Amino acid sequence: MCVLREIPSVRYAFIQAHSKSYSVESLCRVLDVSRSGFYGWLNRTSTSKAEENQLLEEWIAEIFKVSRSTYGTRRIRKALNEHGVRVSRRRVSRIKRKLGLVCKAQKRYKVVTTDSNHALPIAPNLLDRQFDTERPDNAYVGDITYIPTKEGWLYLAVWIDLYSRAVVGWSMADHMKAELVTDALRMAFFKRRPEAGLIVHSDRGSQYASELLRKYLDERGYTQSMSRRGNCWDNGVPRTPYRRCFIKDESVASRNRVAGPGFKQRRAA
Repeated sequence: MCVLREIPSVRYAFIQAHSKSYSVESLCRVLDVSRSGFYGWLNRTSTSKAEENQLLEEWIAEIFKVSRSTYGTRRIRKALNEHGVRVSRRRVSRIKRKLGLVCKAQKRYKVVTTDSNHALPIAPNLLDRQFDTERPDNAYVGDITYIPTKEGWLYLAVWIDLYSRAVVGWSMADHMKAELVTDALRMAFFKRRPEAGLIVHSDRGSQYASELLRKYLDERGYTQSMSRRGNCWDNGVPRTPYRRCFIKDESVASRNRVAGPGFKQRRAA
């Protein structure tokens, strides 16, 4: 390609690219352009580049702020690309360093669903890890888990029939009070009508030791059973469906830091 045949801006770019090897004056003379024209173009180009860098810095800073200081170069570049801004990860990294943008270390969040530090009555462990039964509605086991939403945590209580391993009762609320587990058991009662003598097993959480639940059990002739202190294996069955459904995830809050929880509202869950 003959540079002499190109428009001035192309010749100016050629001069800039070779200015370290040859003098600007010689290159301008050979390419038949004026030095004033070249320096004017160079100044305009530099100004345009500076404006572009400034705008890019503002975008990157805003994306980083919205991400709560969690986005690295890969996700910032992806966010820019989604808005039609093409930029390399190297350039994003360079701007991040210039602006002093350092990602925060992600914390692990764990919601404590079992509070066994209370003075409420504790039932003996009648189930004693005997998780197999010969007939339905002979023993139920219960547990509480949690689901993240943008409105806050949503708590889910379930009761599972040991015979079928099916969820026979459940309840959801924005709290972990005694009503949560009692309402779930009420659902199981109206669905299955278990007879007196049913063993109702759970951990030692205050919800299960509450007067509300104990009264409900006494009214129907059900027998309460509780796990030993600090022994999750005594109540292992109800946790299995949670893991299978990816609900029982103790580090669930560490996912999607920017996008947030999967549900905008509790009712959507």
